[in-house]
Amino acid sequence: MIDWDLAVALGSRLAGEGPVVSRAEAEEAVAELRAGAHRSTGLVREFTGLDAPEGTAPILVVDRPGWVQANAEGFAVATRPMIEKLVASKQPKGLGLKVGAKVTGAEVGGLLGFLAGKVLGQFDPFHEPHGRLLLVAPNIVHVERELEVDPHDFRLWVCLHEETHRVQFTAVPWMREHLFSEIRAISDTVEPASFLEGGLERITEAIKAGRNGASIVEMFSTPEQREVIDRVTGMMSLLEGHADVVMDDVGPTVIPSVAQIRKKFTKRRQGVGTLDRILRRLLGLEAKMAQYRDGAHFVRSVVDKVGMEEFNAVWAGPENLPSKAELSDPDGWVRRVLG
Repeated sequence: MIDWDLAVALGSRLAGEGPVVSRAEAEEAVAELRAGAHRSTGLVREFTGLDAPEGTAPILVVDRPGWVQANAEGFAVATRPMIEKLVASKQPKGLGLKVGAKVTGAEVGGLLGFLAGKVLGQFDPFHEPHGRLLLVAPNIVHVERELEVDPHDFRLWVCLHEETHRVQFTAVPWMREHLFSEIRAISDTVEPASFLEGGLERITEAIKAGRNGASIVEMFSTPEQREVIDRVTGMMSLLEGHADVVMDDVGPTVIPSVAQIRKKFTKRRQGVGTLDRILRRLLGLEAKMAQYRDGAHFVRSVVDKVGMEEFNAVWAGPENLPSKAELSDPDGWVRRVLG
């Protein structure tokens, strides 16, 4: 139902190659990012108390096409339960299926191509057996030049954030399977016969109601799916906010210019132009920016109140994750979980 080869080819072409660098500069950046990620493991462990087993979840430094390929593979895994359900129901059929695969492949490729020039790094939880960390070297070099910050400081700062995600998923083994179970829960709510019709109808209703600022995900989701999305939002906000707290609180001890980097980077997160802002809103990236903010506020509030050791109860099991509502009510989470 999705032509993944087309998606990768189109996404790689749209992504471009990134900034012009010499071979020596490229090799230096790749080596420094690998070293920064490995160095960050101990820094994250010392600050958070989370201990990730050795030899899990490899660290890969990639270019933009490499990021596109990796995420196409991840999307294929994430969408498999829903696609299997649609295929089993024979929706769509025959030629419609072939045409649909090309259309959706082109759409996914366009999405990946847009994002490939913006993502600095990410943890890919879908790669077997334990996930993998991706650092996108050309984007990191591009942003450090754009912000005019110290490249060595900026690279370590990015590594601190992304390595925190690798530690989260490998030190908390149930996290990965919990994410998969939530994805399956969304697919379980899909009714194949009315999936496309219902999605288009919800988009029309959203526009009529003046909610044209909603993301594509919000427009296509049903009330049942939004319940799951809210749970995932709580979890992802925790993970992103936790990583932001680590990078900013550990940063001053090892990154001299961290305050300058944070100030410039926060401004950059707001988007650089009208088209960029529209795309960010449609793709739900504005919501992701809120995840950093809300998640960091939650983590800081709880840690300030009870300390890091007590805060780490959040990693004990899925039932201890904050709900979307608790992100803005840290005291409520403390009462529910810590009594």
